[in-house]
Amino acid sequence: MGLARRVAIIGIGMTKFGALGDVTTRELFTEAAYKAMLDAGVTHKDIDGVFVGNLSSDVFEHQMHLAPLLPDYLALDNIPATRTEAACASGGLALRSAIMSVASGMYDVVLAGGVEKMTNLPTSQVTEALAMCSDDIYEANLGVTFPGVFAMMARRHMYEYGTTPEMMAAVAVKAHDNAMLNPYAQFHKKITIDKALESPMVADPLHLYDCSPITDGAAALIVTTVEKAKEFEGQPIEVIASAQTSDTMALHDRPEFTGFRSTRIAADKAFKMARIERKDVDVVEVHDCFTIAEIMALEDIGFFKKGEAGPAILEGRTRRNGDLPVNPSGGLKAKGHPIGATGISQVFSIVEQLRGVAGPLQVADAEIGMTQNLGGSGGTQVLHILKKL
Repeated sequence: MGLARRVAIIGIGMTKFGALGDVTTRELFTEAAYKAMLDAGVTHKDIDGVFVGNLSSDVFEHQMHLAPLLPDYLALDNIPATRTEAACASGGLALRSAIMSVASGMYDVVLAGGVEKMTNLPTSQVTEALAMCSDDIYEANLGVTFPGVFAMMARRHMYEYGTTPEMMAAVAVKAHDNAMLNPYAQFHKKITIDKALESPMVADPLHLYDCSPITDGAAALIVTTVEKAKEFEGQPIEVIASAQTSDTMALHDRPEFTGFRSTRIAADKAFKMARIERKDVDVVEVHDCFTIAEIMALEDIGFFKKGEAGPAILEGRTRRNGDLPVNPSGGLKAKGHPIGATGISQVFSIVEQLRGVAGPLQVADAEIGMTQNLGGSGGTQVLHILKKL
């Protein structure tokens, strides 16, 4: 099944990611949204609806009913506004909702954004909030947090395929090298494999540098039809596929621990919709919440066979000048991971690549890009494929 109307992204905006102090969710979202509107050349009168990805403004900022609050600060009076929540895939789902609303003909121009203000709380409380995205009865209530979940998957992947800590550390080294050149990134700090392996153990075998940080930030996109894009100023990038899948929340109900069948199914759907093959993708942003997650994502999407992504990363094949550039933005690992904004920021990065305006992060001759946005431990997957017009 394809899109009833061809859809394009014509505007992009993003804030700095990091520990941003006293700034609020509404301020972050407003900044990113105004940047996207300016980039597209749209005004508040052009926008028909708003979708915003956000995990937990109630826990982080004591603010529920976020959807109508944010358009109010953009002078978008009486406009339909919807908050989407799908754990770490909240932003990707916001974009998918916007795409479906435009493709269906319900709306013509939509603002899709994502935002999270996480650093108000101490790490222990943030960890507890994030754990709510797992199965409460069988995992969170028993003390299993996401570092523990992904550590179990990493250990099994090491056992079955010979993946090593050095391969996971290579993911982090690449991420930090790329983030050094990204003005939006949380970390501008080079690391080495030795430094990553010597960092404190969080959940064996995952070290500190195997884990994405706690982050504040927002990102936004303007979505319209390819035809209507001609009326505005922003350089359009076409969305040629959007796919979403789900899986069991609890790991013990799944047939394997070394990847996500939700990713594999979503990837198959996305490539079928886009009518392209894996080899046609020039650049990809995957959900590297932990370094093992990037390895599994590249295998589950089908870019590498099982057990081959780790060695490929260690060999440098996923660097910006490699066979398949992965996370040139720095990824969640070094760019930062403000939960609701992550899926939108991934697409922001791909749009820059396809426009050819990514500066020192630019992948040569990029024409097709892909994003993979994961919710929780794979309970939700949202994948998008974009193409230069």
